[in-house]
Amino acid sequence: MKKLVLASNNAKKMKELNALLAPLGFEVIPQGQLGIPEAEEPHCTFVENALAKARHAAQHSGLPALADDSGLCVKALGGAPGVISARYAGEPKSDARNNEKLLADLAAFPQMTERKAHFVCVLVLVRSADDPQPIIAEGEWPGEILAAPQGADGFGYDPLFYVPTYACTAAELDPTVKNKLSHRGQAMQKLIERLPEL
Repeated sequence: MKKLVLASNNAKKMKELNALLAPLGFEVIPQGQLGIPEAEEPHCTFVENALAKARHAAQHSGLPALADDSGLCVKALGGAPGVISARYAGEPKSDARNNEKLLADLAAFPQMTERKAHFVCVLVLVRSADDPQPIIAEGEWPGEILAAPQGADGFGYDPLFYVPTYACTAAELDPTVKNKLSHRGQAMQKLIERLPEL
């Protein structure tokens, strides 16, 4: 079985990736298990941050590494919160405070037509720290931002992210359906198609 370091310590991501990659002969190890510190994310694009995290994990472990950078982009806010989605309301990270800030920032845009948004996920897989040809896969999930949260499942901005085709929020979707529709699910499928290149 091929070992792959995940440049994250997120237990939910770990579980999801292991389920998808185990049948393909990959064992995913979280970077924390190897004592690898989290990488800096100083860049203004998802792809640059994901690449920095993947190279950092590969450099410290000597193994191939997989990283993702994802977030919410709201059209009316010029693409914000974007790459700072997890820390939109500042430190320490808080989903509740991030959602409150998003609603406050969108108060000037009451119409649903003004609240178009999409989730973005960029996955980067490097074979080594200095891999000249990383595998990059991107997924986008369009929706709209509600004026108040709905649903108890999911995390992050899910309770505010309305999916018109399903007439509910991401927090109200069945997890299996969400994993197929979501930005991360889409990016993972694209990545899996390219894994034989490894």
